[in-house]
Amino acid sequence: MTDIRKSRILIIATNGFEQSELTVPRDRLKEAGATVEVASPDGKAIRGWKDKDWGDKVEVDLALSAVKPDQYDALVIPGGQMNPDTLRLDDAAMGLVKSFISGGRIVAAICHGPWLLVEAGVVRDRQVTSWKSIKTDVSNAGGHWVDKAVVNDNGIITSRSPKDLDAFVGKIIEEVQEGKHKRAA
Repeated sequence: MTDIRKSRILIIATNGFEQSELTVPRDRLKEAGATVEVASPDGKAIRGWKDKDWGDKVEVDLALSAVKPDQYDALVIPGGQMNPDTLRLDDAAMGLVKSFISGGRIVAAICHGPWLLVEAGVVRDRQVTSWKSIKTDVSNAGGHWVDKAVVNDNGIITSRSPKDLDAFVGKIIEEVQEGKHKRAA
């Protein structure tokens, strides 16, 4: 078991992340006592997408290439269309997703974020939810798409949209406190 107040959580994102899907988990996890760091491909500040235009800039703690997965208890992947579509083509981002999965660490993806799970080949035979427009992608990758606010399949947490953020963050906290999960990669 890991006390949330002693946990370290990594958020990976790039320009075009859905504003609330990064800031709400970051802020609420920090309020719960977790150490939360944000990593981007180049380690530079990133800009979110809010409603129908660019959102706020978010400062970043480190570059994806500098992340040491074994120093974190969980990985959070915000959605938005641009963010996960860009990250799933980034070797460092995909390496991190695979490392967190194989290491039994918590991985939480919301909205379009599960695209990284599809790309990493880790949704087969798992229950997953997402933004409805990538339902077919999840199904084609062998995942069992479920229309729920939050789905947890052995420490792999997925949610549909910003309206599900309360359930999403709550499940992250619960799963981090459970600790590592034994699962096939």
